[in-house]
Amino acid sequence: MGFETAEGPELETDHYNFEALNFPPDHPARDMQDTFFINDALLLRTHTSPVQIRVMERRKPPVRIIVPGRVFRNEAVSARSHVMFHQIEGLFVDRAVTFGELKGTLVAFARQMFGNSVKYKFRPTFFPFTEPSADMYISCFICGGSGCRVCKHAGWLKFWAPAWSTRMCSGTSGTIPNG
Repeated sequence: MGFETAEGPELETDHYNFEALNFPPDHPARDMQDTFFINDALLLRTHTSPVQIRVMERRKPPVRIIVPGRVFRNEAVSARSHVMFHQIEGLFVDRAVTFGELKGTLVAFARQMFGNSVKYKFRPTFFPFTEPSADMYISCFICGGSGCRVCKHAGWLKFWAPAWSTRMCSGTSGTIPNG
């Protein structure tokens, strides 16, 4: 699909995990209840987004990366959540890229992962640092959409949260406006 795989450290700094991504100092994700802090300077990354910042610091656009990795959040362990889980995200920085292309890329990825018969839907949502934002759902691959414990009897699984970044992240170079 034309994306390179990028990786980064699981032991991260506050700068890359929060500050360079424009998380304000009082953001709830910075609380001890959500983040595993090792000391005042280091933490276990809560998402794979710091890798995006590291790549943008080193490279000029166009950039097409996919970032898989383990992430850590201080959450109650249950059948549906754990303190460690895997996350995957992508970054596509170039001129004149549209949200329609983003949706098309995610649909193609879902079909490659789960087969051409997978159903999908997008729903508008809100993320504080992106606009527009959406949730992407796929039909449950366990029950085929009829409803089971994995999909909470809804027939759908949240697959991706596509978002369009309109704010430049601090500390990065080479970002370009869309258009």
